[in-house]
Amino acid sequence: MESQIQQTLHFPQIDRVIRREGNSPEALIQILHGTQEILGYLPEEAQLYIAQQLKIPPTKVYGIVSFYNFFTMKKAAQHVISVCMGTACYVKGSGLLMKKLQELLGTKAGETTEDGRFSYREVRCLGACGMAPLISVDGDIYGRTTPDALPEILQKYTDQ
Repeated sequence: MESQIQQTLHFPQIDRVIRREGNSPEALIQILHGTQEILGYLPEEAQLYIAQQLKIPPTKVYGIVSFYNFFTMKKAAQHVISVCMGTACYVKGSGLLMKKLQELLGTKAGETTEDGRFSYREVRCLGACGMAPLISVDGDIYGRTTPDALPEILQKYTDQ
């Protein structure tokens, strides 16, 4: 079955990434980065295709994708919220932010809302400990965030 899937799929965008990065197993991580940049995530079909093109076992590709936290196998939402769970942020209430986001969005961390608009995740550090607790929405940083501020922050992205 796997070989049937691989034979029927063709990803011209991935082919371009492979040509740019080089068609060798040593370029796997760069190819995965480039593919995720284009597709937004790394679905199983793309992983199988990359394995076929590089002539490596699909388990090697999956092992890399599942090991590194900067790769994702889930399609991202329109807006991604990152909640800092580093020590300073956690001590100052980032756990409460996670609870409030679950309540507001009706999803758990790592999931996407039914409308595909939002997902949220825990991250280890956003690098601005003096502004704890903080969140990032699509790269926009919000410091000294309180649970009560979350509806207003989300509204900015709902209106887009």
